[in-house]
Amino acid sequence: MVKNKKVSREEFERIRRDVREQWPTGLSEDLEFERSIERLQSIPREKDFSKKLRVAKAEGLTLTQPRAGVALVDEHIELLNFLAKEGEADLLPTTIDSYTRQNRHSSAEDAIRQSEKQKRSLLNGFPAVNHGVEACKRVQDEVPVPVQARHGTPDARLLSEIIHAAGWTSNEGGGVSYNIPYAKNISLEDSIRYWQYVDRLVGIYAENGIEINREPFGPLTGTLVPPSITHTVAIIEAILAAEQGVKNITVGYGQCGNVVQDVAALRTLDSLTNYYLKLFGYEDVFVTTVFHQWMGGFPADEAKAMGIISLASAVAALGGATKMITKSPHESQGIPTKEANAEGLRASKIVTRLLKEQTFPKAKTLETEEELIKKEVHSLLYATLNIGKGDFAEGAVRAFEAGILDVPFAPSEMNRGLVLPARDDLGNIRIHEFGQLPFGDDIKTYHRQCLERRAKKEKREVSFQMTIDDIYAVSRGRLVGGEELPKGFDTP
Repeated sequence: MVKNKKVSREEFERIRRDVREQWPTGLSEDLEFERSIERLQSIPREKDFSKKLRVAKAEGLTLTQPRAGVALVDEHIELLNFLAKEGEADLLPTTIDSYTRQNRHSSAEDAIRQSEKQKRSLLNGFPAVNHGVEACKRVQDEVPVPVQARHGTPDARLLSEIIHAAGWTSNEGGGVSYNIPYAKNISLEDSIRYWQYVDRLVGIYAENGIEINREPFGPLTGTLVPPSITHTVAIIEAILAAEQGVKNITVGYGQCGNVVQDVAALRTLDSLTNYYLKLFGYEDVFVTTVFHQWMGGFPADEAKAMGIISLASAVAALGGATKMITKSPHESQGIPTKEANAEGLRASKIVTRLLKEQTFPKAKTLETEEELIKKEVHSLLYATLNIGKGDFAEGAVRAFEAGILDVPFAPSEMNRGLVLPARDDLGNIRIHEFGQLPFGDDIKTYHRQCLERRAKKEKREVSFQMTIDDIYAVSRGRLVGGEELPKGFDTP
């Protein structure tokens, strides 16, 4: 059984030999630590992800970062420079393609060749492993702001080796958050081990004075996930990363829709992560937060989509998020044009700038929501620790097996899928079916009362139909489903 224990340098090097042989680019001399350490030490301050996050948190800024990636190197660099200049992005991504996420590098290589022939990207991201260290260096060198790899890879070991050797100073993902919402039948024990390697790699760089940012993926399925569930996974992955020596961690949360609940979630995410890291002895970890704009269905109308983007930006600023992952007004149509992506960035940035000096007012509803989230997270974490016999790695595996941790609508066979959420009358995400979540009767009663209040207002019973209605509600121009739609709004 996997354990939350730092991988020894000897064991790491033994595994590393096999990892580097997964694809020819892994055998490059640029991956030798002496070269990669020298490379990372030479990164200018303004292009260092960790340093920029530290400055932003100190100054109370919310940085903007899009999603973007195409198949070919020159076109990818052109895209990122456009988003930095025209979109005013503070941070840049490199979204990795689906073949690379599955370690299907031969398929990615074929798609690169076809993309070259057809002079357009036939991949939904950038195949960093196939392009190798030299090409990834070009991406880092030829854009003006820090670059992060964003993907969805259960086994990102070789990918991580290549991007960090190239000088990229941030990497998204984790053994739980890049398995449960992304994969069907990959063992959670295996994916945690893979990401322990990724984190140990970052830890080795930290031992050489190089701080690399690591970011667990917060929203999970992005569909009506209660804040306490996303927080619990984020905190577990932060603890697992810290054990391997990671010193700079960004924990994430995806917009749920109710402003009070979202602000409460962002505030508690920061405080709870810091609390648990220190509780378990990780005193020197710098924590920031990232807010993901709406991850569900968008309306097709661009003006309405921009309204959702602007609302998310207001929440990110008022909730004190250090950075925000933006969306575009083309979200309902698939991969956006670079122009639409830049529009979403600019709209997001002006809102966060306008709200920089403003704070969310104290309110009883906010305090109540914060206390509920804290109570639920404590319940989930201590139950996970208990079933893992004091170990969070083993605990995560066993907790998902038992349904103590359960992510709504996740495809993974490691996930029980018994939890059903729904919104209350104010649009807060509540829990209709608890499955095996280890909550006390007081928490369950509160959720039930909130849902019954909505049911009474809508003159119907609390049922799964509420959940179905809520999944589609935002794309139809509402937050809470179940009522007659205003004229002119789209239906899926």
